[in-house]
Amino acid sequence: MKASAIALAFLVVASTAPTHAQGFSADIGEIRKVSATIPGARALRVNVIKFAESRRTKNFSIKGAPNEPSIQARTAFQIVYPDGTVMIDSGMDQQVHRFFGRGVEEPYFPDAEKRVEQALVSAKIIVMTHEHGDHVAGVVRGPLADQLAAKTVLTRTQVQTLLTAPQMPEIKLTPEMAKRYIVVDYEKYMPFAPGFTLIKSPGHTPGSQMIYVALQSGKEYLFAGDVAWHMDGVRRIIGKDAPWITEDEPSMTAELTWLNGLSKNEKNLVIVVSHDEEQRLQYIRDGVLGDRLE
Repeated sequence: MKASAIALAFLVVASTAPTHAQGFSADIGEIRKVSATIPGARALRVNVIKFAESRRTKNFSIKGAPNEPSIQARTAFQIVYPDGTVMIDSGMDQQVHRFFGRGVEEPYFPDAEKRVEQALVSAKIIVMTHEHGDHVAGVVRGPLADQLAAKTVLTRTQVQTLLTAPQMPEIKLTPEMAKRYIVVDYEKYMPFAPGFTLIKSPGHTPGSQMIYVALQSGKEYLFAGDVAWHMDGVRRIIGKDAPWITEDEPSMTAELTWLNGLSKNEKNLVIVVSHDEEQRLQYIRDGVLGDRLE
């Protein structure tokens, strides 16, 4: 796949870039320019898969929302290029999934997770929105970890978190394990593949990043990761109210404000929130996301 080969060249250069930006600000025009840095055919389509669920009331996802049942989808995404695929996030095994249930057995779909695993194996390159277990476990644990690490891109901050302060013991990296990955560092934006830009956005975790993807059709996607757990958080610029997470609130407010502005002013741009089950189903119905991995 030409996209990944060119991307890797940029990754090597970007790995020496300094990191000194604080807080969050972004410019969609600049992001588009960066996405055009790498020549080649852009992606054709985007697929999503749900491999597990968490059952939490909506007020945890959106502060002040009703205390009513809500499903948080656990998802991974596949960007399909003419000659290969890129995976965004990597799924998790059932042991890691149980961490999120906090003593409650929640839905887990082994067949779907197997499809995630197969898609990771066939992908040309893999990238993470952030370093929490439901996003990275698929490439740091299990019998395929060594094989997948060689084509998995982690930021320096993501690696540092996994080394020193992982969300759970199961995803902790050792220094020797960390050497297996493609480790990059960048200041604000980073070209990754044709039409594909990484956007530094710490707040939910120190290593969080959003991902911009423009298709050949002209359709644009912005993968927001866990900036919000539900699109209503973006619409209302309201953060989460989950006592088990610690976030950088000024950064989160700035990111939500930026996403809110994009949602109002960039009608061709699809904002994708990783855990919003209602949004996932609507996007599948609308043909914005494919509902199977290839």
